[in-house]
Amino acid sequence: MLLLLGIIQLFGILQALGARVEVGWDVGYLNISRDGYSTWLAVGVNGRQPIAPVYVDEGDTLLLNVRNSLDKPISLHAHGLFQRNTTYYDGVGMVTECGIPPGESFTYVIDTGGQTGTFWIHGHYGSEVADGLRAPFIIREKAPAVQYDEDVLITLEDWLQMPYDLMGARAQQIRFDQLFSNYPTVLINGIDGNKSQPIHFVPGKRYRLRIASMSVSYWFKFRLPGHKLEIVESDGIAIEPLAVDGLDMCPGQRYSVLVTAHDTDAFNFRFNVTFYADYVPKLADFNPRHYEIPLVYREGAPTRRYAIVGDDKLVWQDEFAMVPRNRQPLLEPVNRRITVSKQEHTPYDGFGLPTYSLGDYAYTHPMVPSLITALTTGNWANNSLAYGPQTNTHVVEHMEVVELMLVNPSGKDHSIHMHGY
Repeated sequence: MLLLLGIIQLFGILQALGARVEVGWDVGYLNISRDGYSTWLAVGVNGRQPIAPVYVDEGDTLLLNVRNSLDKPISLHAHGLFQRNTTYYDGVGMVTECGIPPGESFTYVIDTGGQTGTFWIHGHYGSEVADGLRAPFIIREKAPAVQYDEDVLITLEDWLQMPYDLMGARAQQIRFDQLFSNYPTVLINGIDGNKSQPIHFVPGKRYRLRIASMSVSYWFKFRLPGHKLEIVESDGIAIEPLAVDGLDMCPGQRYSVLVTAHDTDAFNFRFNVTFYADYVPKLADFNPRHYEIPLVYREGAPTRRYAIVGDDKLVWQDEFAMVPRNRQPLLEPVNRRITVSKQEHTPYDGFGLPTYSLGDYAYTHPMVPSLITALTTGNWANNSLAYGPQTNTHVVEHMEVVELMLVNPSGKDHSIHMHGY
């Protein structure tokens, strides 16, 4: 009997620990046209684009075996993962690691650490994320808090007309009326947004749509006219259901929404996707740009159209109205308050527009990864100057409660993502 109980307990422990899921990525160049307009030397994995989504289950550990077949260093960041006690796998070039040199390999061991939801993995050393090194990363719950019949992934990407570094070099040489050649196009589920593949609904079924913005610099608005969206996950955090008409998504954001299909297949519908940015000039048919995804209930059924409704008449998501299911209490008392202001610097980005920093200096890589500096310089690790003034470093104590205020004086939206939180 004791032996049987021991076996049962061991089985329970193994279930709780989860599996070790191995995925191999050979990162290399591909001469490819993803949007149907331009062909250029992009970045792919295992000789293909789009890169296949990575799926694991709650409690699993992902072993991402990466070979760098490019001619420059790369690193990979699992966007939204906390990386508790494994900061060295966070994948930020010259911050948490040196990067993987050309021709070399490295294995990222990503402990999902009890997290679930919709994430993505992308390059984080230079421009490789803009050139295609990005893929969805889904951690499935063992016991979902909400019930649904089918899980549907929808990825949204901006796609440049040439490699990012080349675009930046050319930006200063073009006239305003030539800017359209630099405007990105849209990829929906990895292909040209104008050729979006249909999504199929069965009458009466309930669907979880995972919408992931794997964008570098553009925003997306996502709607499904004739259906109500109910947000149940925001950036990997399960929330109490929140009804909206649409999602306004900045680069890197992910949402899960529940949608209940109509009871009849008399009509088909269309998802609406609007692609825009307020920091570049507006130009008809380029910024904003509109796309549609066919939603098919029945092949051959007529498509129901809806009158155009202004954004101010619709209900969009309000992050302050979202209530996490785990009801985590407010962290207090606050031990330290830090105010960081977004600063504008000399133009050099792909549109010839200003770049920004969170501090007085435009960020440039330190000579030594910041994590290694923190671990090897003794008491100097407590001095922000040890990391280089161009990194705008703030040093805090372990387990301090920090109140961070971010000030954006520009009047233009700017998404900010904090690693590990």
